[in-house]
Amino acid sequence: MAVGHSLDLDRWRVILDEAVTRVAGRFVRAEPRRTAGQFVEGLLSGVERKTCWSLAERAGHADPQAMQRLLRTAVWDADAVRDDVRNWLVEQLGHPEAVLVTDETGFLKKGVCSVGVQRQYTGTAGRVENSQVGVFLAYVSPAGRALIDRRLYLPETTWCDRPGRLAAAGVPEQVGFATKPALARQMIAAAVDAGVPAGWVTGDEVYGADPGLRDDLELRGIGYVLAVGCDRRVHVNDGRTLVRVDDLADRIPTREWQLHSCGPGAKGPRDYLWAWITIATHPDEHRWLIIRRNRSTGKLAFYLCWSPRPVPLHTLVTVAGSRWGIEELFQTGKGQAGLDHYQVRSWTGWHRFITLAMLALAVLTILAAITVEQPDADPEIIALTVAEIRRLLNAFVLTAPLSPAHTLHWSTWRRKSQARARRSHYQRRQAK
Repeated sequence: MAVGHSLDLDRWRVILDEAVTRVAGRFVRAEPRRTAGQFVEGLLSGVERKTCWSLAERAGHADPQAMQRLLRTAVWDADAVRDDVRNWLVEQLGHPEAVLVTDETGFLKKGVCSVGVQRQYTGTAGRVENSQVGVFLAYVSPAGRALIDRRLYLPETTWCDRPGRLAAAGVPEQVGFATKPALARQMIAAAVDAGVPAGWVTGDEVYGADPGLRDDLELRGIGYVLAVGCDRRVHVNDGRTLVRVDDLADRIPTREWQLHSCGPGAKGPRDYLWAWITIATHPDEHRWLIIRRNRSTGKLAFYLCWSPRPVPLHTLVTVAGSRWGIEELFQTGKGQAGLDHYQVRSWTGWHRFITLAMLALAVLTILAAITVEQPDADPEIIALTVAEIRRLLNAFVLTAPLSPAHTLHWSTWRRKSQARARRSHYQRRQAK
């Protein structure tokens, strides 16, 4: 089937089926295998909230038990599925100069039972909130960008120092406290060991401040452009002088600032003024500090850079700009694939839901990659966005007509469940 002259919807269906086929071998039994496919299609659907209830209703189930079993007790390995997702994406997007981007995102939660939850700062809300934090690894290449790994951050004092709480949430005994940079190092090492082609790593100040991460990358021969705080001290004058980076910025002559774009944005190129200073302590090192200045506000950002070979400033600027890719992926994942719609509390449930959401997002990423350069594309319109692809996918590929009786059945089921929950709540209050 084709619509107009630019969409091959038969191929879209093939890619959607391939997503499920890629991971089918990870499910021993037919029921969870089939349910996983329905789950992923549900995440891509127009269902407003991607919960087990709503996904089960869309799939034609009589109740949410199969969806809940998929996330809780069914036998399958979420890490193995993650590896399948990563391998599939690398086949489609792989490039030797791709950038691995690490960052965290918050998931706002109520209560105290969800694994890893506590009051903590999250950029999702821009303030301290009751939330979980996941650390993610993205793959950004000229062909596209996608999430390829995830780790749940467990706070040290409120979780890792409380074995009973960990056990109640199903956290494996071998899992201990790890900082966010340590989790990033685990994911980068796993990707590189799996043969993921990449030439660079970038991340914000949380990751740039970790010397272990920088050492790991240098040992592996992977270049990095990592943000650091304004109070970072670096060596200049062939290593003879130690100076704060913000003091160094004040000494740079106006003529030394260069205009470069670090990538396209929603409102055009992201143009900034950039300066770079060699901070190598040995002649054969390729180590720099680059400074970004906002042309309107004058606000500064600082990056420590290392490369196994000489590179021009524009290359470092491009890598630094790749970091916005993961922020856009968080927005897309939450808005288009239900990345933050889960209602699970356990360690297993979190990793399973997030992994299936990453698979759904991979479908959109690959569809975007194959449609971005259509030979007959109209120059008067922009390329298909991920959001538009999902709309078309639902209109032409994922249509799932349901009978009025099925819809009424689910209305009754929800109201009965809500009535039971209300009675239980009232009984608990009266017992106090």
